Amino acid sequence: MGFSDEIAGTVKQDSERLRELKAFDDMKTGVKGLVDEGVAKIPRIFHHQPDKFVKASNLGNTEHIIPVIDLAGVGKDQSTRQEIIGRIREASETWGFFQVVNHGIPVTVLEDIKDGVRRFHEKDSEVKKELYTRDQTRPFVYNSNFDLYSSPALNWRDTFACYLAPYTPKPEDLPVVCRDILLEYGTNIMKLGIALFELLSEALGLHSDHLKNMGCAEGLFFLGHYYPACPEPELTMGTTKHSDNCFLTVLLQDHIGGLQVLYKDKWIDIPPVPGALVVNIGDLLQIVTNDRFKSVEHRVLANHIGPRISFACFFRTHPKSSPKLYGPIKELLSEENPLKYRETTVTDYVAYYNAKGLDGTSALQHYRI
Repeated sequence: MGFSDEIAGTVKQDSERLRELKAFDDMKTGVKGLVDEGVAKIPRIFHHQPDKFVKASNLGNTEHIIPVIDLAGVGKDQSTRQEIIGRIREASETWGFFQVVNHGIPVTVLEDIKDGVRRFHEKDSEVKKELYTRDQTRPFVYNSNFDLYSSPALNWRDTFACYLAPYTPKPEDLPVVCRDILLEYGTNIMKLGIALFELLSEALGLHSDHLKNMGCAEGLFFLGHYYPACPEPELTMGTTKHSDNCFLTVLLQDHIGGLQVLYKDKWIDIPPVPGALVVNIGDLLQIVTNDRFKSVEHRVLANHIGPRISFACFFRTHPKSSPKLYGPIKELLSEENPLKYRETTVTDYVAYYNAKGLDGTSALQHYRI
């Protein structure tokens, strides 16, 4: 076969793939629509290349367990606070991930937000179709795979997205089935986020308001994920390996599990802890801390069991906000720790990240000096 035949074959494959992607997108019912149709074999647009890193290695291994940090008593006395800050510092510098308990958000609110996400995704498909869109400027966006046309393979999940701060959506812009709990959860998470940024600032040896005053807690973006049961989970992923395009992520996962973090080239399970929230450092916090805090790659496995529900809250400024430049914090730089990143606006970083899609590479590399 000649070179021109190879090119013709690739073009044909690409055009077929594009046709399959468009057909899936035009259904406007997402992965749940496929499951509702009773698919026994997943479409090839969902087939992933095997990951080069070994499967989860921490089963029964107590050494590789993501820290669970108890926030009770953080405001009571200085010694308890310093102990908590020390644990957060260590987790942020090594794992990039930790879980928090006694975080102040009632368990009833955590259960209500999971129920709200499920209720939305299990609404009648004809009603949901009206909200299905790829227009990121809408106040509420529902679709499957934000990077549908740019990623190498699709993920087995559907998602809704909305900003809760600094511009609170009008109640009528949010679906009735989850409107109240979205707004209530947003208030709770914003309060927790500010408290976490204070602890992270102190962990860096800075004034407790430093990260907040930089605008790290100014914007709040929500993603409500729905991972239906998958007939062939070994062929696909719930979410491809990626790091987050924000300052900080606070994630609520249900009891099913499947979230894994890449640590020393091994996948480590983050088991669900009742009442806990998963906190992880985002790319923008790695930039401003000049690599001190790590934005670590993570993924979600597809599963025979489902649906898996998760709710992710991302602290990052709104695209409509001021074009503020973010780069490494001057106080953290020294001869031993020189500047490692060029400055960027949040808008530019997110645009680059989204255009690249979840292709298994880190957007951080693009901004390294």
